[in-house]
Amino acid sequence: MQDREAALEPVAASTDRFVAAVAALDGDQIAGPTLVPPWTRGHVVTHVARATDSLCRLLDWARTGVETPQYTSMDARAAEIEAGARRPVAELVADVRATAARFERAVRALPPAAWHAEVRMRTGESRTPATLVPTRLRELEIHHADLAVGYGFRDIPADVARWIVDDIAEALARRPGTPPLRLETTDTGLVRVLGTGGPTVRGAQADLLAWLSGRSPGTGLTATGVDTVPPAPYWI
Repeated sequence: MQDREAALEPVAASTDRFVAAVAALDGDQIAGPTLVPPWTRGHVVTHVARATDSLCRLLDWARTGVETPQYTSMDARAAEIEAGARRPVAELVADVRATAARFERAVRALPPAAWHAEVRMRTGESRTPATLVPTRLRELEIHHADLAVGYGFRDIPADVARWIVDDIAEALARRPGTPPLRLETTDTGLVRVLGTGGPTVRGAQADLLAWLSGRSPGTGLTATGVDTVPPAPYWI
């Protein structure tokens, strides 16, 4: 249980930051643009809530052993997001809070053996609850930045940002067809190598994360082995 407490603590802090940001918006602002067009802020907030439900389904799979898809289909996922995107701010906040509470209860309900049971995400990637918990952290932090309300990638706690960079790099390393690439941060000493050869992309950890997650063309980064910073590999 100690491991769970350690994993849940930063998730709770990230949830609080995200909820506070959403609660501060008014009706016009919630319909405003984000870093992931054509989604509005209402779309992003709804996605965070529905993605949390999807992680709860995977946790149920780990707990019961009964295969439970993360989503019934990608069309159903899109329809859920669209259906909830235009709700009032108060309803969106309540949804995020309620799904966060369900997620925490689902984590705490796992027996010890289930903590390392393998389940499959919608991407086909195998995960265990031990790694699904920080996946929730990734969703909260990247989508908080997506809201474009003053919280950027440089505001993500350094240890959390490092984990997210690692998580994306590991996902890319497992994906067939990922081009070779070397990642280096100039402020945290992180080095990750994908394949053999390929360019090196280097810069501050926050800038590297913004690029890796597809939110930046590579602003603040440099590259060697190529003329310019290449587009980030598709990761999700």
